Amino acid sequence: MYRKATMVLLILAAYLVQSTMIRILPMGGVAPNLLIILTSCFGFMRGKNDGMFVGFLSGLVIDVLFGGLIGFYALIYMVIGYLNGFFASIFYPEDIKLPVALITSSELVYCFLVYMFRFLIQGKIRFGYYFVHIILPEIVYTIFVTIIIYKIILNINEWLEDVERRNA
Repeated sequence: MYRKATMVLLILAAYLVQSTMIRILPMGGVAPNLLIILTSCFGFMRGKNDGMFVGFLSGLVIDVLFGGLIGFYALIYMVIGYLNGFFASIFYPEDIKLPVALITSSELVYCFLVYMFRFLIQGKIRFGYYFVHIILPEIVYTIFVTIIIYKIILNINEWLEDVERRNA
């Protein structure tokens, strides 16, 4: 119960920070994707099911509040959470290389899928421009923010595990 409620609160907080406060200080017109960080972290820290849960809710929040096609972002985030869940067995909390690599890969997959389904289908075939001006700055910004907030998410995960052990 605590785990699901905490995840929902983290998703809402990440969305609010991502959509409001970080837009004040954008880098190159893009902002870091906190929901990708959260989805990826819960995927490789807690496994496929929690990764899919956080991914689905994160995407659904974007779908409902950002507009567009309901379910588009939910599906993308859910798949990203699921794929990160495959790495739960080799995740070590002390090592930041795996989280940074997985979050970078997740952000790249996310940006590529958004480009394919939101722009390429409309006939906007300027991938080079999109990659240099949108994808690359967003990945760099997301990596920088990941290095800063990874420890916070790790501490929340450890707290959730302690609560689950005490309740069991």
